[in-house]
Amino acid sequence: MTIRVSVLPTAAWAETVAEDLARRVRAEPGLRVCLPTGDTPSPVYAALSGKAARGEVSFGEATIILLDEYLGLAPGHPARCDARLRRELIDGLSPQPAAFHEIDADGPDDDEAARRHDAIAAGGLDLVLLGLGGNGHVGLNEPGSRPEDPTRVVRIAASSRDVAVERYGADPPPTGGITLGIGRLLEARELWLLVTGESKSAILARALERPEGPDCPASYLRRHPNVRVIADEPAAIRLAAGAR
Repeated sequence: MTIRVSVLPTAAWAETVAEDLARRVRAEPGLRVCLPTGDTPSPVYAALSGKAARGEVSFGEATIILLDEYLGLAPGHPARCDARLRRELIDGLSPQPAAFHEIDADGPDDDEAARRHDAIAAGGLDLVLLGLGGNGHVGLNEPGSRPEDPTRVVRIAASSRDVAVERYGADPPPTGGITLGIGRLLEARELWLLVTGESKSAILARALERPEGPDCPASYLRRHPNVRVIADEPAAIRLAAGAR
């Protein structure tokens, strides 16, 4: 299956992705979109917030569904995915989205929280944005994940815990997480994989150009009939010439 790969100059990357997403919302105001957090989408959200403030796009009829959430962090902790997405995007939108579905990371039953969030996602995902982890994870589907995996409670890889601490300030480190499973992601109408920086170039090439496998869960996204990779030039530097 041929994957659409868009390679953009770094300086234009965030604005281009934000405009593409704004265009989708303008064309389909009731879009049900699943969003991640992390360093990669942050500048996209900043650009999108600016567009909303200027009246260029409204999320007033849209539904936003959180991709994943850490467990073991206190409510409101700035490193939590719900807090970060609110801070970087949701709180800056006026009008607010018709719905923002977070993950209940504070209840007594994490497995039940995963089931409830999966039921929300099962209502239909029109568009899913994903970042690419340095170890090939998407969401919190760490290496070892399978394409049929459901939305579930997961153990976070040591490398992902290190990132949560060093870059996102998650101290103490998260004890685990809840993530939409690859099986649910593959049911979405469309997937966008967002990748920036030369540090992601090797894992992006592995995900797109070598056989799929559980060592790189992102490789399973190639099964989707409508997946788009949006990379900046440094991230795409190791891709075969025909893919860039």
